[in-house]
Amino acid sequence: VELVHMASLVHDDLIDRAALRRGHATAWRTHGSVGARATGDYLFARAFSELAASDDAEGVQILADAALALVRGEALQHAQTHRPETTVDEYLHRCSLKTAELFRAACLLAGRDPRLGEFGRALGMAFQITDDILDCTGSTFETGKVAGNDLREGTPTLPLLLAAREDEVVRAALAGGPLDGALIRVAGTGAFDAAREVALRYAAEARSHLDGRYRPELEALTHIVVERRN
Repeated sequence: VELVHMASLVHDDLIDRAALRRGHATAWRTHGSVGARATGDYLFARAFSELAASDDAEGVQILADAALALVRGEALQHAQTHRPETTVDEYLHRCSLKTAELFRAACLLAGRDPRLGEFGRALGMAFQITDDILDCTGSTFETGKVAGNDLREGTPTLPLLLAAREDEVVRAALAGGPLDGALIRVAGTGAFDAAREVALRYAAEARSHLDGRYRPELEALTHIVVERRN
């Protein structure tokens, strides 16, 4: 799962032209587009090679489904770029494909329990929404990334979509217009608080899928993902 995750990050940074990841220069900035693309491809292949060696056919299918979802989610993000009219439901569907399905796969690979899979899916949604808030509010020192990348790239995340409904400057910036002052204006709309409420609801949903097994540890994760600063 982590190999697939790393592969997706290497490819995402290349597509988004992101300069930093965890405070370090991204692979494409250091080794060029060809090197980054090949590295991502290698990591994907290595993940399935490792899993296939375990003779776990069901596990291979679980991870393959998640990898296919990642690609579909990336295609959706491309289609939604610079579209402030993207609906919240469309955004949430993209999050489910790009992030939550990989969380779900990790939990299913560990336990093959459908309820555990649903826990992972809801946890992934809470994680991604929080990540999108941090893209706007986090400092580079804390997150290891340059703040405001989603707005610069025209990626319609939940806080930006909610702010765009209230502020025409933010809406124009998300559509590809001038960025001056737009990120600061997002905070004035209350979009961060509203988006955080959605993340908290998904965290609560994740907890609702837990039974007695490993509950303290897994429940702790539902708080960590929405309270983190990086």
